[in-house]
Amino acid sequence: MEFNTFVGQLTTRKTECFVVAYGPKGLDCPDLQQIDQAMEGLIARLIKKGDIKYADGAMQLINEPKGLAAERLLIFSAGKEALNEQTCLNALSALAGQLTKLPIKSASISLDGFAVTGRERPWLAQQLARKLGEAAYLFNPFKSREKKPATLGKVSLVCPSRQGIGPVKQALLLGSAIANGVNRSRELGDLPGNICTPSYLSSHARELAGQYPNLDCKVLSEKQMEALGMGSLLSVTAGTQQPAKMIVLEYKGDKTRGKPIVLVGKGVTFDSGGISLKPGAGMDEMKYDMCGAASVLGTLSAIAEYKLPLNVTGIIPAVENMPSGTATRPGDVVTSMSGQTIEVLNTDAEGRLILCDALTYAGRYKPSFVIDIATLTGACVMALGSHASGLLSNDDALAQALESAGQTSGDRVWRLPLWNEYDKQLKSNFADLANIGGREAGTITAACFLGRFTKNYRWAHLDIAGTAWNSGTNKGATGRPVPLLVEFLAEQASQ
Repeated sequence: MEFNTFVGQLTTRKTECFVVAYGPKGLDCPDLQQIDQAMEGLIARLIKKGDIKYADGAMQLINEPKGLAAERLLIFSAGKEALNEQTCLNALSALAGQLTKLPIKSASISLDGFAVTGRERPWLAQQLARKLGEAAYLFNPFKSREKKPATLGKVSLVCPSRQGIGPVKQALLLGSAIANGVNRSRELGDLPGNICTPSYLSSHARELAGQYPNLDCKVLSEKQMEALGMGSLLSVTAGTQQPAKMIVLEYKGDKTRGKPIVLVGKGVTFDSGGISLKPGAGMDEMKYDMCGAASVLGTLSAIAEYKLPLNVTGIIPAVENMPSGTATRPGDVVTSMSGQTIEVLNTDAEGRLILCDALTYAGRYKPSFVIDIATLTGACVMALGSHASGLLSNDDALAQALESAGQTSGDRVWRLPLWNEYDKQLKSNFADLANIGGREAGTITAACFLGRFTKNYRWAHLDIAGTAWNSGTNKGATGRPVPLLVEFLAEQASQ
């Protein structure tokens, strides 16, 4: 989707659909007032009759509006009072959904009626571009009767003057890049496990690197991982015929910055639970157990598209977890790349077994800090639902920066503690640690497990088990936490 800006008369703007917000200023909003005057007071009359109202997401479409050069006029409720970030994002999602359903190729949008507490026009522009891009997502490669994709391809944003137009243009570019990254992540997540295998993910990563000159990719084979001592990771893939891959993507956006930020994404392309087999109901959704990996690929594609001046390395341990005669058994002891031994009490707690070796490998890059992203625990779903991702960290400043980026992007996180009392639950009688800590505080003990392998650098863990996909009639990947990660990286680049 192409985004641009324009300054000038709204009434003479030729477009298939002109969108204007009806917000707290009412008809005192200059853009709405200009259009109402051109339409001889029609908007004022519709407001008086109750056809245009302040209800959340309320919209009024007028075809062939008299007095305007636009083919359609869409009046959109932006609330009676100033919105907070989340309410505004919900409103923009509703608007984007409506626009992408219309049979139009172009639209012009005035956001003048919006009022968002603590946010300026560039923030609104970024979120609008993101929501429009996300609304255009369509996944139907396996449908015999394909749904038609949205036709909207060009959006122009009204600016009151040329002053300050530069930041708005940059915000539109960033929002569009985030949407593209989100949709890449969603597409990878929505692919079935028989197609999106570890080998498929590695091929996708190589293709992505081929699109951008400052993005390099290498893929480690099982033989190379064995030579590195990644016994924990390889124990997960022991029961499947699909070979494991360790994907490494290096984005070099600013070589003067030195130490990279490292993102580690869990890539279990299908998780049966292994010998500790999952229940059959809902097991199809375990194709989404690679959404951490998908989010790393989506984030790297977004920052490469936007040309963010930052160095970021993505590490993706990609495996399939299946039961067979060669699969790891509960009670087996494996040795991680760090040298620590692990008693595998539950083969369905496999994500931490691949992440621990990836986190040890990440230390080779002498990172400024590391963030891992994983659909790690059902306990996180029980604790936070689908509204916020779990955040645990050994560094307060890093955690606070992620919380701030979550609020800005609307892709929010909630921090949980990493206390020694929880870490003690990982005690094993037969190895250095067990891979589970019992029924209590499962999200925290999983992070404590990972914390055993991140002692030498600043680290944060994002548990996205509740936010990475939707179930039910709206089943599908969400692309989270790509908006959070790109916003966070953009803030890091600006420092």
